[in-house]
Amino acid sequence: MSRTFGKCYDPTGALHGIPTFPWRYAPDVYATRRQLRDRGLRPGGQPVAAQLMRRSRRCKAGVAVAYLYRLDLAKPVRPMTPGRTAALAKAMRARRTYPKCLTDAGYCIPTSLGMCPACAYPDEQRAA
Repeated sequence: MSRTFGKCYDPTGALHGIPTFPWRYAPDVYATRRQLRDRGLRPGGQPVAAQLMRRSRRCKAGVAVAYLYRLDLAKPVRPMTPGRTAALAKAMRARRTYPKCLTDAGYCIPTSLGMCPACAYPDEQRAA
């Protein structure tokens, strides 16, 4: 067993406070939020039951952590209501609309400009 594997393997939770498993070694009774969503479930207010750890150069602490939830306590995803559908459509329309000239781009506008390229660079548009 490698030293890293040993630091990440704590099924009782004595070292980290909650059960900790190395990446890809968690029991099948746990799932991440993304795995729950793939199964049509959500955590449903339950606390974090366990965690996965692995070494990572990107993270400041040197380890990446993924939180796990119990499958037996997970609840089904709430169905999409007409009101929520309308609200999401309105929000996406706002992200596609340029605020200065109020034209719909057909895609989410980049936040770096905040306006359409024609309004951001009017001199370049006249030259072409």
